[in-house]
Amino acid sequence: MTVSRPGLIELDGKLVPRLGYGTMRLTGPGVVGPPPDMGEARRVLRRALELGVRVFDTAWYYGPDVPNQLLAEAIHACPEDVVIATKLGWDYGAGDLASAHTPEQLRAAMARDLRLLAGNPISIVHLRWTADRRVSGSFKRALAAMTEMREEGSFRHVGMSNVGRAQLEYALTVTEIASVSNSYSLADQTDDELVDLTARQGIAYLPWLPLRAGSPAQTRALRAWGEKLGASPAQVALAWLLQRAPNIVPIPGTSTVRHLEENVAAANVLLPEGAMRELSAR
Repeated sequence: MTVSRPGLIELDGKLVPRLGYGTMRLTGPGVVGPPPDMGEARRVLRRALELGVRVFDTAWYYGPDVPNQLLAEAIHACPEDVVIATKLGWDYGAGDLASAHTPEQLRAAMARDLRLLAGNPISIVHLRWTADRRVSGSFKRALAAMTEMREEGSFRHVGMSNVGRAQLEYALTVTEIASVSNSYSLADQTDDELVDLTARQGIAYLPWLPLRAGSPAQTRALRAWGEKLGASPAQVALAWLLQRAPNIVPIPGTSTVRHLEENVAAANVLLPEGAMRELSAR
């Protein structure tokens, strides 16, 4: 992973814009079922590609299946130009999402991803862990299954999701790690240490929930800086992430073209040092 200039990052051998898109919003209420407007969902993905978005974060258990099917349809004309990042580690056990980390479960989920994405190359597959951030035996077995599947050619690079420092450091003794995808935003800066560690290690960091609502004080600060810079609060929040570290690739999701265009335009917002200090301190 290398950075050439602000706004671009190398992932899977491709130089791509650092603002990606997450497909979770292309579902029904509660991330279950199809989106209310399938036509708009298709337009969102087409417009994202038109605007230069090339990093798409997805998972078969969104919907399930619908966003992956829509993504495969949208990128069929330019698969080699796109970085697809998926996640394994959850499944619908007794009807509700639950952790699914056995080698057998991971392999079954990988087969489902490959089928749904219809032959489009998968750049990164994240091992999505639970709240337990120990280097347990189950974690080691799951990581071993991930590396085996990569070596077999199912996907190109291993990533980690919802992991702690000890897990990442152990994983790096086993295999190369292309990216980490954890919760991180202005409202949730608890992963500061891991952001800095991945930046030093040359590992991309894909924050999920990048627009999580913060405190009233944070909301006021976002609005105030937005008014000064002619930007929306969401654009300021995304600009903060892009300037926080050169390896951060925000993956905001949306179900409307209007909101997508607003998010992508955040790449053109430059926050002054005063804004970065004030927002980082909250």
